[in-house]
Amino acid sequence: MDIILWAVLIAVFVIVEFCTLQLVSIWFAVASLVTLLCTLCFDKLSMLGQTAIFILTSTVLVIITLPLIKKRLNKAHIATNSELEIGKKALVIEEINSDKGMGRVTLNGIDWTAVSADGSIISADSVVTVSEIKGTKLIVKL
Repeated sequence: MDIILWAVLIAVFVIVEFCTLQLVSIWFAVASLVTLLCTLCFDKLSMLGQTAIFILTSTVLVIITLPLIKKRLNKAHIATNSELEIGKKALVIEEINSDKGMGRVTLNGIDWTAVSADGSIISADSVVTVSEIKGTKLIVKL
């Protein structure tokens, strides 16, 4: 009976993993397999012992693999061209005034909507530095 339980759990966790492809249940499928093998090897292993093996194996697998997955996901980030504009100088072509919802700058020949990083009013023809980009809006400072 215990062997059937762990075999069914392996199947369920593998099916869930194939449906999600998010590494949500792969650890549990492997832990179920380890528990199934331990159950086959040790005839007198109680259900409490089997559950402990499952929990311990799952926990160890998560602890070992999660940092590797996070490291891989962080490397996948690729800078866009707009992110390369941070730190560059831009010319204010329309007064930047957050209260009035106004503000445009030109950067490398392209017009952008702009807001002041500190909320101050910046007059036209001023030269500003791009400190951040949020969507299609430049956050600038004098």
